[in-house]
Amino acid sequence: MSQFVIREHEIEPLPGLPGVPPVGEVILWQGRPSSALVARHLLKIRWIVGYFLILASWAVVAGLSDGQPAGGILFSIAVLTALAGVLIGMIELFAWAVEKTTLYTITTERVVMRFGVAISMTLNLPYRQVDGVALARLGEKAGMIAIALLPEQRISWLIQWPHVRGFRFSRPEPSLICLADADEVSKVLSAAIGQYRGARAEQPRLVVTKPNGSAMPPSVVAAE
Repeated sequence: MSQFVIREHEIEPLPGLPGVPPVGEVILWQGRPSSALVARHLLKIRWIVGYFLILASWAVVAGLSDGQPAGGILFSIAVLTALAGVLIGMIELFAWAVEKTTLYTITTERVVMRFGVAISMTLNLPYRQVDGVALARLGEKAGMIAIALLPEQRISWLIQWPHVRGFRFSRPEPSLICLADADEVSKVLSAAIGQYRGARAEQPRLVVTKPNGSAMPPSVVAAE
C-alpha cells in the first residue's frame, strides 16, 4: 500500500490532490471532518467532562466527611477545574487541527485523503483497491465512512489514526471520520464506486450499518 501514500505535498495543484487529475477524472465531493464531532465522538470530551465532575463531587463529599474547611474544599475544586480546563482545551485544539489539516476528496476514480496534524500526508485509494464501504451513524445525518481494502492492500493503523476505523488492527480500514452530512457523502461514494465497477462489469460490495450495527443494502440508504 506504500505506493498510495505521499508524505510531502506542500504545493498542491488542486486542494486535497497530490497531482493534477488525469483527463476524464472528475471531482465529485470535497469536505472535512467536523471538529465538534471529532471532540465529541472520537476524543470522548463528554466522558472527560463527566469524569472531572465526578472528581469534583467526590472532593466535596470527602472534604465535608473529613471536616475540612470550606476554603480547602474550594481549593481542591479549583485545582480540578484548572486541570479540566487545560485538558479540554488541548482536546478542542487537537480537534480543530484535525479539521483544518484534513481534506477528503471523492472523484470518479478514487478517494483521496489528505491529513496529518504533525506530519502531513496523502492517502490515495483507487476504487480498484476497494473491497467494501460501511457507514456508521453518529446521529441523524452525521457519521463515519469506513473503506475496506482488498486483502493484499495494507496500511498502518497507527499512521492512519484518527482517520481509520476503530479496533480493526489486523486489517485497518481508512475512514472519512466525523462527517456532518455522512448520508449525502455515502450516496456520492456509493454512486461513484457503482459507476466505476459497472463500467468494468464488476459488482461493488457496499454495506451501510445502522446505529445498532445491523446492515442494509445501499438502495435503502439512497431512498432515505
